[in-house]
Amino acid sequence: MSSAPAQHDAPTDTTPDGTDEANAFTELGLRAELLGALAALGYEEPTPIQREAIPPLLGGRDLLGQAATGTGKTAAFALPLLHRMPAHRDGGDPVALVLVPTRELAVQVSEAFHRYGKDLGARVLPIYGGQPIGRQLRALDSGVDVVVATPGRALDHIARGTLRLGGLATVVLDEADEMLDMGFAEDIEAILEHAPAQRQTVLFSATMPSRIDGMARQHLREPVRIEIGREQQVAGEAPRVRQSAYIVTRAHKPAALGRVLDVESPTAAIVFCRSREEVDRLTETMNGRGYRSEALHGGMSQEQRDRVMGRLRAGTADLLVATDVAARGLDVEQLTHVVNYDVPSAPESYVHRIGRVGRAGREGVAITLAEPREHRMLKTIERVTGQRITIDKIPTVADMRTRRLELTQAALRESLLEDDLDPYRVIVETLTDEFDLMEVALAAVKLAHEVTSPGSDDEEEIPQAPVRGPREGRPEAGGRGGDRRGGGRPRPGGNGVQVFIGLGRRAGVRPQDLVGAITGETGISGRDIGSIEIADRFSLVEVPQGMADEVIAGLRGSTIKGRKATVRRDRGGDHR
Repeated sequence: MSSAPAQHDAPTDTTPDGTDEANAFTELGLRAELLGALAALGYEEPTPIQREAIPPLLGGRDLLGQAATGTGKTAAFALPLLHRMPAHRDGGDPVALVLVPTRELAVQVSEAFHRYGKDLGARVLPIYGGQPIGRQLRALDSGVDVVVATPGRALDHIARGTLRLGGLATVVLDEADEMLDMGFAEDIEAILEHAPAQRQTVLFSATMPSRIDGMARQHLREPVRIEIGREQQVAGEAPRVRQSAYIVTRAHKPAALGRVLDVESPTAAIVFCRSREEVDRLTETMNGRGYRSEALHGGMSQEQRDRVMGRLRAGTADLLVATDVAARGLDVEQLTHVVNYDVPSAPESYVHRIGRVGRAGREGVAITLAEPREHRMLKTIERVTGQRITIDKIPTVADMRTRRLELTQAALRESLLEDDLDPYRVIVETLTDEFDLMEVALAAVKLAHEVTSPGSDDEEEIPQAPVRGPREGRPEAGGRGGDRRGGGRPRPGGNGVQVFIGLGRRAGVRPQDLVGAITGETGISGRDIGSIEIADRFSLVEVPQGMADEVIAGLRGSTIKGRKATVRRDRGGDHR
């Protein structure tokens, strides 16, 4: 997702050549208030995407940018937008609208606008599902300059007449590919229809599939095209994300994950799972292994999510287990490792996941746990991304013992270098009257090892799973997706449950409206949604059994096509 410009640990008054640190941004023509804010934040020089995007955006040009996460694209569009906005304006309607796929990203982008535009008196409002709408209504009525919104909630406010777009000068589509994946295409089209024709339109996307290119051709006027790869994140630095995979059977995945993390010793890591049930199970398992693990998924309230992220950023948690949707838009500086507990269903998802690390020149590691049948998907990801994924062997019991001894040695070395050991001298001197000094040291190391490395010495070896290509041995159950149909939809008659929604064709409801409402108001991905049936007066949507309550609660608190609807589990035929 989007991130701020390259930032160093301690800002200095001058750059190495002795000039003022804001000069690099001054050369881009930004106003004094923005330069002051950047200097106060310690930003020294623009990233490549900022250097290329800011001048044409200042000139009012439309822009189509393909930029990987971590390249600083939030500032790339926020700074020009704030530069062109009148300072301390009195008008009520927004001059800019930024559309983002998730509530987390809406908050993150809004915070960035506040930081950059504080000296301009910029009034920035995030609007998204899950937040009391009354607060949003009051803020819109008081007047705002910039609205950062998820498409579903933005369209809801437009239908209410509370979000008026007549005064818009700029529309930004951030993470456009993610929004299309979540089913927001029709919502975006409807929003753009309400925006003035003579506007500046900016579109950023980490990937550039044909449908993004089609949207750009339709809505952008002679746009400047910019493509920034991960290798251009920091001038002069190559990408530093080590990518590897382990082939392991599903039954051994929890143990394999624990061993890999024990060997890697991440400062902080995020583990991606497919469902919230798997997130909860794995979080409990990893806590049992001694990791300070936190769960993050769509079944949690915004307040709960904020607490989890606060603990991760504060260092009181070191492992975040999350679903894709819940983790979108997160930028955690101390994150060093990303783990795909399952192989992503699309190369684009893999790109977004591993973009959490290796940002702004920081080193990062991306690890994937693949089942034998998923090996071919790894090859597809390699082909699409043009980056090699090394297949490694799962650490053995001997490897773990060696690693734990190394950790004990490191802990003892640190104690010898930094601790005051004099209070324990009398114990050693007393024992050496009876035992050899080496024996005393060995006994002390043994005790220290048992305390600092409590791993069991009777662990079983995890078998190295054979790599099985397509149709090797026998056809895979369920075709391409195991027990799921293509696109990740639940198999009819399996673990899916139908949700009844009291709006249908007569209300103008389309499948994309239902998908957009569900993904916008919950933590569920569009790939989790199964069959959709739309009748004249109602609709039925199939969702995984464990997600039904979340969907019902989310839709009851929102509107579809600007209308409230009855939402409940389908009772089977009583509505027909």
